[in-house]
Amino acid sequence: MIACPHCGSENTEGSDTCDRCQHSLTDMSRPQPGSSVERGLLKDRIESLASMPPLTVGPEDAVADVLEKMVAKSIGCVMVVEGDNLLGIFTERDALMKLNVDAARMADQPIRTVMTANPITLAAKDKIAYALHKMNVGGYRHVPILTKGQLTGVISIRDILAYLTQRLS
Repeated sequence: MIACPHCGSENTEGSDTCDRCQHSLTDMSRPQPGSSVERGLLKDRIESLASMPPLTVGPEDAVADVLEKMVAKSIGCVMVVEGDNLLGIFTERDALMKLNVDAARMADQPIRTVMTANPITLAAKDKIAYALHKMNVGGYRHVPILTKGQLTGVISIRDILAYLTQRLS
């Protein structure tokens, strides 16, 4: 049995509304954050992270040029854009899985041939917990961030780890 927080009436576990006062009981089954870190993850938005501005390349840029830019900037991904449109993302994982030992042979190929097209994106207003969930479920280390539909940033799992480290200190 579960007690209604509004009237105190006992209700069957799993009921959506109180039998006596008809108030919603659905929030009672939602896990409550147990620490300030958990509360922060559920409350804070992606825009509060110190995300990196995205490095962008064109879809026809050569694979070798893109790899050189990534190495020079010590970054793990680039956004492939045409005008204001995000076409794809190219990451370190793409380099390992799609290029691998063929990197030299594919050096002159356009990046569009090896990028991950139509990547999952998040909005700057999304909660950090939502980003963490999306990254975990999808196996992503980097996610493009959009503000009002425009590419404005990229977050990495390191950004979230830095956020968590700061709150645990």
